[in-house]
Amino acid sequence: MPIDRRRLRKTLHAARQHLLAHRAPGGHWEGEPASSALSTATAVWALHIVAQKKVPGTFSALIQPGLDWLANHQNHDGGWGDTTRSKSNLSTTMLAWSALAASGGADAHTEAAARAEAYLAREAGGLEPQRLARAADRCYGNDRTFSAPILTMCTLAGRLGSGREAWRHVRPLPFELAVCPPAWWKRLRLPVVSYALPALIAVGQARYHFRPPVCPLTRLVRRLARRPTLKRLISLQPESGGFLEATPLTSFVTMSLAAIGQAHHEVVARGAEFLTRSARDDGSWPIDTNLATWVTTLATCALAAAPDFTTVLPSEDRRRILDWLLGQQHRRVHPYTYAAPGGWAWTDLPGGVPDADDTAGALLALRHLAPDDPRAREAAQIGVTWLLDLQNRDGGIPTFCRGWGKLPFDRSSPDLTAHALAAWTAWRDDLPPDLLRRVRAAADRALAYLKGQQSPHGAWVPLWFGNQDAPGGKNPVYGTARVVAALEALERDGIEVAGHMRARGMAYLLSAQNEDGGWGGAAGVASSIEETALAACALAQGPARGAAIERGATWLIERTREGTVFQPAPIGLYFAKLWYFEQLYPAIFTVAALERVRAAGKGSWNLFA
Repeated sequence: MPIDRRRLRKTLHAARQHLLAHRAPGGHWEGEPASSALSTATAVWALHIVAQKKVPGTFSALIQPGLDWLANHQNHDGGWGDTTRSKSNLSTTMLAWSALAASGGADAHTEAAARAEAYLAREAGGLEPQRLARAADRCYGNDRTFSAPILTMCTLAGRLGSGREAWRHVRPLPFELAVCPPAWWKRLRLPVVSYALPALIAVGQARYHFRPPVCPLTRLVRRLARRPTLKRLISLQPESGGFLEATPLTSFVTMSLAAIGQAHHEVVARGAEFLTRSARDDGSWPIDTNLATWVTTLATCALAAAPDFTTVLPSEDRRRILDWLLGQQHRRVHPYTYAAPGGWAWTDLPGGVPDADDTAGALLALRHLAPDDPRAREAAQIGVTWLLDLQNRDGGIPTFCRGWGKLPFDRSSPDLTAHALAAWTAWRDDLPPDLLRRVRAAADRALAYLKGQQSPHGAWVPLWFGNQDAPGGKNPVYGTARVVAALEALERDGIEVAGHMRARGMAYLLSAQNEDGGWGGAAGVASSIEETALAACALAQGPARGAAIERGATWLIERTREGTVFQPAPIGLYFAKLWYFEQLYPAIFTVAALERVRAAGKGSWNLFA
């Protein structure tokens, strides 16, 4: 049955107003990442350790509410998930259980700890330290980015035994390698991903402190490396005190150093200050302070799909966003990853690091905001070059650093590659000839990479987004929708391989649509606003898909109560596969989808009643 034109217009108008109403005073968007049990647990324990080593009771006004929040948000099975809408998992439950060791013996906390122990015993096969350690290591394989910090916190909390013997369950980290020149890091095969150098240093030093290596040479090298790596850690810490503006990473660094007699060190002091500022009124902590740049670029591009964009977002509003976005471009070599100037991070705060997804998003937003503004053009050329220099040998685009390694969150990925392709395509008519030649060559390599990554079913799997109910936690609907949308302009240009891949991707999306008309992360997975909107947006071109789009748009109208209710789903993956949801995602994606659906209804096929 065709969509009711009146209901579509009403929903789109309400969704737009919802999105516009959530702007920050500066005219951009900041969003609101989900509160996280993992973040809350790590922050509570870090502050507890610092207080123990300095002045007991110092942070009790934050620690006790944090423990109460954990007890009040424990799942029925005794575990905790990464968000309040997430299934329980072993890692977060181990951390929350460890944090409860900071309790003063409150009955609610004691009961929560007992329920957590029952959950962990079921999941790990018992509460013996070796069982828990093996279970944690299995979660992450060779990537110690998260397993080593988790087991460090458990050991500091006494959950893996006591004394030197307990530390044998924490695999050592070669923190001495952080002394090497940054240009060497990608060749050293570090056991952590590129963004985790602070954890490598701090957690590695804690493991060395409590259980030095048996080998005399290794022990000597690490002893000599302690002071210079602490200096390197100081250089990595931003003004805000929060490494990557992320509560978990900052907490792991803070607790590790405080536990080894460095409670008065400037890194610990600034880390504790960051955690103090980041606490929410309800006692919880989010995964990250904000995703301001990311949600601003997404919101701008969603609103720009409207034919009356200049009315929806008047000139003064567009100018304010433009000025703000231009101010977020990193114009110096980054002290953390040593990234070249030209990229954008996910946040406007000093702990952000330039990355591919946010740089591509910023380039697309600039194109919509002011394509003829000389400042925007200059920034775009630098940003395009930054993305070109990031491209890996396989033709794909990684997140932070070219050629860093093979650990999951350092590899090339289809969603990042497609986003970069879209950004290059958007600005190609305004690039100088030499840069345009580079873009064309890079686009060919990127298309070859995407062709190789497309599954036999036509899907692509993204890196930074997943679905907890889909097989393996993957989200082929998100990944495929993103790539399909990015290939649209190249298909219009007559690039055959883009058209062929796009057709197969659309066929996958059609096959994954649920009976209720919506989409989840994969076929048969419960529908969400985010995934339904992304799929409908990607499909909203051409008459052959009219029925599927009608059903998807109707589902969005009903589920959002005509654009007035937006319940977010935990589809985002943060560092080390930490799940999150963002309050603005469903509104942003709904606006983008319904704008495209409305435009499609005015085309060659009868969408409306």
